Amino acid sequence: MTNAVQNPSELVCIVDEANQVVGSATRREMRAENLIHRCSYCLIFDDDGKLFVQKRVDFKETYPSFYDPAPGGVVGHGESYEVNCQREIEEEMGVVGVKLEHHFDFFFKDSCSRVWGRLFSCKYNGPFKLQETEVESAEFMDIEEVKKLLEKNIVCPDSALAIKRFYKLEE
Repeated sequence: MTNAVQNPSELVCIVDEANQVVGSATRREMRAENLIHRCSYCLIFDDDGKLFVQKRVDFKETYPSFYDPAPGGVVGHGESYEVNCQREIEEEMGVVGVKLEHHFDFFFKDSCSRVWGRLFSCKYNGPFKLQETEVESAEFMDIEEVKKLLEKNIVCPDSALAIKRFYKLEE
């Protein structure tokens, strides 16, 4: 993590290793202490089965300028995964009125993040309205294009784990 924490005073849901809520902390505290938290992830498919992949802005607090085929966000204090996912895809990309399908929960950790994720998917063809403070660019890609990004290690590692599990690719 090299960039400043975005929304540092926002209260987020803190969980334990078993994904049980243990309290809340500010986003700043969560990042500084690498506390286990929750995030939603969403695969957005068009009618042709292509996946909407965003490129994160270069000032994101984690994984700046990485590609993200499963956008979502940190779950707020008192917020459900589902409500968070709907809110995040609307704020970041203007995706509204979609039905979310829940796939699985997963745990991811690295040097800057420990997170319990919940993967959803939806179908949406647009229009999109990208949030400039979160998303640099975005486009629909087929799975072969996404695999090439994975091979180059330029996909957010938590989303990479979710994608590999979803498509049953080697982890």
